[in-house]
Amino acid sequence: MKQTQTGVTLVELMIAVAIVGILAAVALPSYQDSMRKSRTADVKAVLLGLSNAMERRFTETNSYCDASSTGTAVTGCGTATGDTGTPSIFTIPTKTADFYTVTISAASSSSYTLSATPTGTQTGNGILELTNTGVRHWDRNNDGDFLDTNETTWD
Repeated sequence: MKQTQTGVTLVELMIAVAIVGILAAVALPSYQDSMRKSRTADVKAVLLGLSNAMERRFTETNSYCDASSTGTAVTGCGTATGDTGTPSIFTIPTKTADFYTVTISAASSSSYTLSATPTGTQTGNGILELTNTGVRHWDRNNDGDFLDTNETTWD
């Protein structure tokens, strides 16, 4: 009587491991790129939400100032510490705050600029800005110069 072999040989197992390794090597960078793009889309939505909150603030107080303070007016609109920094009029979602620092980078009685600076695994993705006039900049070089020929607007 002939005995049949059951199970897998070491060679077959190594071939399966090699195939899984190749698939992982191809899929992982694609997944990471997809997550980076998703986080960028999230922060764009957060900047638009903060912009809406700034417009509500202007409707209520006729000024964009004091949006990062506790809501109390401080003297020196545009130069006061309550005018820039982390917003108090809008809550940044944790999933965005883990990868971007969203701030009011400039504010006066009639204008504002919002910024999202990448942190953690998003570092190197570029700083995004949104102004009260709706102008959107994306400093892809992270050099602080939004007027480079390489820089674009974000949609």
